[in-house]
Formats: sequence, structure tokens, C-alpha cells
Amino acid sequence: MTSHEIRESFIRFFTEKGHAFVPSSSVIPYDDPTLLFTNAGMNQFKDVFLGTGTRPYVRAVNSQKCIRVSGKHNDLEEVGRDGYHHTFFEMLGNWSFGDYYKAEAIAWAWELLTDVWGLDKKRLFATVYESDDEAKRLWTKVTDIRPAHVLRFGKKDNFWEMGETGPCGPCSEIHIDLTPDGSGAALVNKGDARVMEIWNLVFIQNNRTEDGQLQDLPAKHVDTGMGFERICAVLQGKGSNYDTDVFEPIIRTVSQRSGVPFAGERNQTAMRVIADHARMLTFAIADGAIPGNEGRGYVLRRILRRAARFGRTLELREPFLAKVIPTVIETMGEAFPEIRAKKSHIEKIVTAEEESFNATLDRGLEIFESVVERIGHSTAFPGEDAFRLYDTYGFPLDLTQLMAEERGLGVDVTTFSELMEAQRTRARSSGRSEVLKTDPQFAARVAKLAPSSFVGYDCLASQAVVQAVLDERYVSLSQTPFYVESGGQVDDTGLLIGPEFRAEVLRSFKNEGRIVHEIAVLEGSPEAVKGIPIEARVDATRRASIQRNHSATHIVHEALRQVLGSHVHQQGSLVAPDYLRFDFPHVGKITPEELRDIEQMANAKIRENIAVETEVDMPIEKARKIPGVKMFFGDKYGDTVRVVFIDESFSIEFCGGTHVARTSDIGLLKIVSESSIASGVRRIEAVTGEGIARYIERQVREARAADDELAKLVEEAAALQRELAQAAPVLRRPQLARLELGPNQESAMAAIEAYRRRQAEEAELLSKQSRELRKQVSKVRLVGAAGAIDALVASGRTIDGIRLVAANVDAPTADELKSLGDALRLKLESGVGILASIIEGKILLVCVVTDDLVAAKRLEAGPVIAAVSKIVGGGGGGRPHMATAGGRDVSKLGEALERCPSIVQSLLKR
Repeated sequence: MTSHEIRESFIRFFTEKGHAFVPSSSVIPYDDPTLLFTNAGMNQFKDVFLGTGTRPYVRAVNSQKCIRVSGKHNDLEEVGRDGYHHTFFEMLGNWSFGDYYKAEAIAWAWELLTDVWGLDKKRLFATVYESDDEAKRLWTKVTDIRPAHVLRFGKKDNFWEMGETGPCGPCSEIHIDLTPDGSGAALVNKGDARVMEIWNLVFIQNNRTEDGQLQDLPAKHVDTGMGFERICAVLQGKGSNYDTDVFEPIIRTVSQRSGVPFAGERNQTAMRVIADHARMLTFAIADGAIPGNEGRGYVLRRILRRAARFGRTLELREPFLAKVIPTVIETMGEAFPEIRAKKSHIEKIVTAEEESFNATLDRGLEIFESVVERIGHSTAFPGEDAFRLYDTYGFPLDLTQLMAEERGLGVDVTTFSELMEAQRTRARSSGRSEVLKTDPQFAARVAKLAPSSFVGYDCLASQAVVQAVLDERYVSLSQTPFYVESGGQVDDTGLLIGPEFRAEVLRSFKNEGRIVHEIAVLEGSPEAVKGIPIEARVDATRRASIQRNHSATHIVHEALRQVLGSHVHQQGSLVAPDYLRFDFPHVGKITPEELRDIEQMANAKIRENIAVETEVDMPIEKARKIPGVKMFFGDKYGDTVRVVFIDESFSIEFCGGTHVARTSDIGLLKIVSESSIASGVRRIEAVTGEGIARYIERQVREARAADDELAKLVEEAAALQRELAQAAPVLRRPQLARLELGPNQESAMAAIEAYRRRQAEEAELLSKQSRELRKQVSKVRLVGAAGAIDALVASGRTIDGIRLVAANVDAPTADELKSLGDALRLKLESGVGILASIIEGKILLVCVVTDDLVAAKRLEAGPVIAAVSKIVGGGGGGRPHMATAGGRDVSKLGEALERCPSIVQSLLKR
């Protein structure tokens, strides 16, 4: 049987027994933020098992797309090494929701395996939970399995639980003995591939309470799962899932692309990994995921980079994964037509991501090899170097671990994790709520305050009592109309007014239910009004602008999805009073036609004057079931949520922000920019309301400036025409004669135009030659400076084990100074270099820091150059490895270079 026939046979068997066929749900569980990916067939029926949902059928069957790459079910490390673990797989399943139970589930499973598919009964084993006498009895009553082949096991193997609490129950697994002589009874549940589990029948009959007790459920359910790839291998008589027709066409494509045969453990492992990962990427991207730096996006990025590295094993050095995708689609597109529909999109995403990683992959592999050589006989790959590979070259930790394991090395994960946590801490510290996050004492004081209630949905001014005052700069109110930045919407600003007291609210912070406002006192003292009522008044004009932009953001989000595709989802947003910004996954620049369609659709919805309706405290299980509702993975939702509706058939989102009453209040929306902010991530910026007026004013100013520039160009053209007339006598005499005699004015004008063209071509040629000469001069100077670089490195000094070079050099241009910095960085191997040059009367500084110091010491060029340039009255910045700055005070250059050692020392200590 082919894999397609096996899938169809399973579904047909159960539909003939009254089961409704239910298509596979997405591998991206948008309605369940507790999961990165759909990892079991029961995921889409979770609400039924929890008792919060129902279906119009009581029996169901399907083949569910699943991904397991993280958490409890993490098969990544085994993929490609054995024959039956995968990141992406199909799970064949049948379900009963309070209908049939153990007897039918067991009898039908046995009937399908033995009567329909003809498996050898002597090679099948059934396991039951140690106290499930009912299942043990039914196996020997409703089937003709050998009684000795029904085995009892404990909770670890044969009791299924959805979580720490909730529905659960015993399960019965079916195993097949694949040993040559059928002697594998002792290997059941021993993790040996020769006796493999192929089907799990779960009997959901209990509820686990918070105190750990088991209670009987009023309705009992059946939830089964069979590994599709495994049963294909069994029915096709293959020793590995990768040898079946599920994988064979994909592996054949990889072999043809690489010119390497599918032979030998090293090549086979690489091709299996690539085939598996290509399937996972195809289905995940088709369902809306996209490689990124967080959550499921980072999982995709890890998988793609892991596959790319295995491609190097096969000498595939150019991007190749996108060339494998068509075979995946050809193999599986009939069963899952959504991957056919998204073929072009999938290929674009994979190509862009692989090209991005290829730019650093070879360099990262070189760094890895140099570390292995450096550590000699040590068996531990340093955590600092693993972090450097991650931070600088994009190597996920598991990829470094894989390469290290191939060399018989372990990785110092503890140090790696410490460096990662330090990086996260720095990232958090740079956030806008830094006062609460970086000052633990202040955060502890805020945590002791009484909660404040937010009343700003219903009013923009309210009476409130000042509950607490912290450091004369922060106040806590009993209730507040000021919105605290959340979901991209910025803080409200406004005034606090009391007896002989006025203060401007600058921004706000929230910690659990406690809200504090940072204020600038205009009159009186906040301590003087502590404990008495005051008025809190939001800047109404500013809030109205913010609300227009927030509602417009929801409309733009849906317009983007309808024009570009369902893969579009929010990856970041900013809702400010003067404009809105929306970040989303998409490969390739958005065309002018697409931008026009997005803008027109958004404005059409605005003109419809749709009521913007909000439902508060909606139970989250109810909210998740709203068709088309948008919720965002990673957001923490409680038992109830706030849902914003802009036409129930258009935009529905979980949202805690403030909005207009009707879409016509937005007025008009104009998209003012579209750009790329990262690989596969685009950004739209737009304006509404007063922002439109300011945008038009700016356009008018620019148009006037363009008119002025055009007038200048016209005048210059007229001057050129006059010069040309004066130059006419130099034309050849016959032409001049014709011009003077005037019998043929057209010939005269043609001669003049030919002369002008020759002059322009000669000018362009001279300009090009000049540019080439300047490049050659720069190269010659750089080569000539190589000896000077060696001398600079030799004359440098060592500070705390770090080589430091600080010098004034002769570089006529900024580009040449940066080239010298690059050359110095390569020569240093491990160190810091600061080079200075005076160019056109101004100081230019370049700082370079080698990779190892950036990764291990967290010493970056930006802070160094900032401190040095401050001495000479300047400033600048750049990347961690190179930064530039300028300065005005030439007289202080010597002092600045002399102080470089102390500056570097202080940054190292910090």
C-alpha cells in the first residue's frame, strides 16, 4: 500500500463506522497560546475534553499535522539518527465524545490492524494501565489477541494526563514486534526500535483535581493516536520511516541536488535530517509561522539553520532548501492542499532565511574549528564560545551541541545560559519601564502600594485620592483615567489638580494592579495633597488622536491579511498620537499596487461608519471560538478577556486599548512608509486625523522646495544653452556654414545635439576614471599601511590581558580610516583599537573590538568611542565590533588618545 492509500484506508474505516471526518487543524494553534505548535490530534478537541465546548458530532476521525520540537515532546535530537523520530509527523486518530468507549475502541483497532491491514497477530502486543482490569479483560474478550500479549505497566507508560490538573485516564498502547524471529516480548516499552509502539488508545474517564485526587468524569471519551509514518514503514515492510514513499522522493531530491548517494551513516543522517526539516518548514510556514527571534519563529529559524548546516555535510554550499520544497508539496499536497496554495510564499521565506544564514555560516564553522583546535584535549566546548557563535553568527545552542558531539565534546551549557540570561537582563533593562525593572528597591516599594483601578475606558477625568507619594516624582491614585502603555498603545498624559497643587503627568507604570504616575510638579507639593481628593484629567485631544490610530491599526491589520495573505500577524506595533506603526512577517517588498489596495480597503471600512464595539470580561474559552478572532501568542490572558469588534465579519481582536466609537471618527488613513526592519519582517507606518494634515503640510513644503530646485535647474539649463551657442564656432566649417546660411535648421540642431552628447560622454568617462583612480589610490594606501599596522600592534599595550592600540594616523577620508580599522582588527586577533585622523580640520575616530571580547567580555565599540569622542567635543556610535565618531576640538586629540587605556579599563570593570 502507498502512504496515500494507508491514510485513506484509515479514514474510510472509521467513517464507515459513523465517524465524521474532521480536517486537520493548523500546526499553529492560534486559539491556544499555551502551545507553540499543535503536537497531538486531540489539540483541536481540547475544549470538549475540558467540558467547555461541544461538537455537532460524537465520533470523529482525521489525520492531524503535528510538530514536536520543544518542551515535553522534544524529538529533535533523535531526528535522522534513528528511523522513526520526526519534528513534523501525521497522527491518525479516532475520537468518541461521550459515545462509545473501551470495548469498541479496542475491537476496532484490532480489526483494522489485523483484518484490514493484515498484520501478524503473533507480533502484536497490547499494554494496559496496571489497575485497568476492564481494559485487560476487554482485550481478551473482544479480540483474539494472545492473552500473554496483554501486559500491565505503570503510570509512566500507561496513564495519560493533559496537564497537572484536568481530564486524564488510563491508556492502552499497541506495540509491534519487528525482531527477525518475533522474540521481542521483553522489549515492550523499553525504547527499543525493534518493538515499537504504533497506536495509543486513551480512555479519558477521570479528572485530576488541584489536590491530586482523581474523580470520575460524568462523560467518558476516547482519544487515539497512531503515528502515520511508523505504520507506513510497518505496512510497506521498511526498516525505517525514511525508507517509505513518505520520505523517499524528498531524500532522492536531496541526493540529486548534492550529487551524494544515500549511503553511509554520515550521508544518510544528513539527508534524513534535511528531509524531515524540509517537511516541518513547509507545513509551519504554510500555516502562518515565519522564522524569527522569538517563540515559534525562533524554532523555525533553528530548524532551518540546522538543515543548512547538514547541507554542508553534503557539500551543499549554496541555498538549497527551497529547491527541496516542491518535492515535499508534490508528495503531500493531495492530502494537504494548503501547502500547494502557499508554494510560492514558502519558497520565498525559506530562500530569504537560508541566504541570510549562509552569509555567516562558513565563518561560524571556521570559528568552531578554531575553538576545537584551541582547547586541545579538553572534552568541554567553552560556554563563552558557544554564546559567541549564537550571538555573533546565529548558531542555535543545539546546533553547536550537535557539532561538538560529533567531535566527542560536551558544551558548557551552564556558562552559555548565564551569558544568555545576562543578555536578556540587559535587554529588559533597556525597556521603557526601566525604573521598575532595574531598581529592585523601587519595584519592591511599588509592590506594597494599594491597587489602583483604571477608569479611563469610560471617562477622561475623575476624582481620585492620592494614596502614596514616592520620591516626590511618583504618585499612586485610588483610581486613574490615565492609560498605561500596553499592547503598543502609548501612555496618556495630562494634569493632576488639587488644592494649591498642579502637576503634569509624564508617563505611567504598572506592576500587577498597582499603577504609579511619574509627574512634573507645576505648583505646590504632592505630599501636601496626600490622602485627599484631587482631579485627574487626561489630555483629551491627545487621547483622541491615539484612539484614532489604535482603531486604524486593527483595520490595517486585517487589510494586510486580506491583501498579502493569512501569514500576516502582528509582531510589534506602536500606537502614538501622531502616527501608527505595525510590524508583521512577510518576505519581499510590498508592491505599490498592494499598498494601494491595503490603503483603499482600510479607508473603505473607515467610510462605512462601523460601530467599534467592545465586550469586556468575555470568558477566554468563549472568545477563542469566535471565527477569525486575532490573539497573540505569548500574551498572558486571564480567565476573561476584552474583545474589540470592528464589523464581526472584518476585524475581531483581543485588545486592552482604547478606541473610537465609530470608524468614521478616524477620518482618513494614509500609509506613509513601508520598509524592512529584519529578515522576513516588514513595517508599515501610517497617519490619521491631525497626522494627515501634518503629512500634507510636509508634502507641500517638499513640493515647494522641489519647485525651487526645478527653477534652479531650468536656469542652469538656459546657461548651458547660452554656452553652447558661444561654442558653435568650434563646429566643423560645413556645419557652421549650414548653420549660418540657415537652409537646413534641423541639420544644425542635430549637429549641436551630437556635440553635446560627445561632451557629456567625455565628462562621464573622466568622472568614472577619476572614481577608479581614487579607489586604486585607497587600495595602494591600505597596502602601504599594512606595515604601519604591524608596527601599531607591536607598539600597543596590554591592559587586564587585552591588547590596546590607540594612535593618530594619516587617512585622507573616512572610508580609508575605517578600512585601516578593519585591518587593525584582523591583526589584533584579541584586542581593542582606537584610530584617529584629522580630516578637513575635524577629528574622525574609529574604534574596533575583536569578536572574542564582544562575546565573552561584553566589551563593545560603541561605549568606548562615546567616551573617547566626548573628550574632543563630539559623539558617535555603531556596531559592537566597529564604531565611529567625530570631534571638533583638535587640541584635545592627544589627551583623548592618552586616556584610552583608563576608559577601556573602566568599561571592563563595569
